[in-house]
Amino acid sequence: MKRLSQFRRHRSVAPLLLVLALLSIGTTFSVAGAATSDPISAAERSALIEEGKQLFLKGCSSCHGINAEGGGVAPSLIGVGAASVDFQVATGRMPMADMSVQAMRKKPVYNEKQVEALAAYVASLAPGPEVPGESQLNYERDGSTAEGGELFRTNCAMCHNFAAQGGALTQGKYAPTLMGVLPRHIYEAMITGPQSMPVFSDKT
Repeated sequence: MKRLSQFRRHRSVAPLLLVLALLSIGTTFSVAGAATSDPISAAERSALIEEGKQLFLKGCSSCHGINAEGGGVAPSLIGVGAASVDFQVATGRMPMADMSVQAMRKKPVYNEKQVEALAAYVASLAPGPEVPGESQLNYERDGSTAEGGELFRTNCAMCHNFAAQGGALTQGKYAPTLMGVLPRHIYEAMITGPQSMPVFSDKT
């Protein structure tokens, strides 16, 4: 059985993004929302990290700890990387609305710039998965619907179902629908493994 990690060594994450795009809202789906920020200077990076730290201390530390090392309420964020923060915060899953068994997708609390700052701060604490760039999300150039379909059926359909509409899991958890989800967030979910989702790593 082919696994996603094997395909991704050959830059074939693009076909999976393509087939999910087609399942979602048709062939007009685009790579909107991809991380395409221009490189910033060291001083700007430092300021962004400091902004993220202040946002973290105010809005996240009560659960994740002053130093992001976690505690009894929430896990450590050391080493989770910018991709995990971008996925969780930009999709509104964090901060959680309540302490339920699973964080739900909802309207984000933070704006795009604030999410970038929070991600930069957490990324500064220890190495971790980065937010994917435009070249990593270019499924329109590298995508193959046939290969993407095989990847989806092998790796995703068991939980998200064959129409990508989501489905129930155990212990009150669920695999969310993939309808309308940005390619960036799909990619980030694959490399960070949020909730009950496995991590698909190039090194596995």
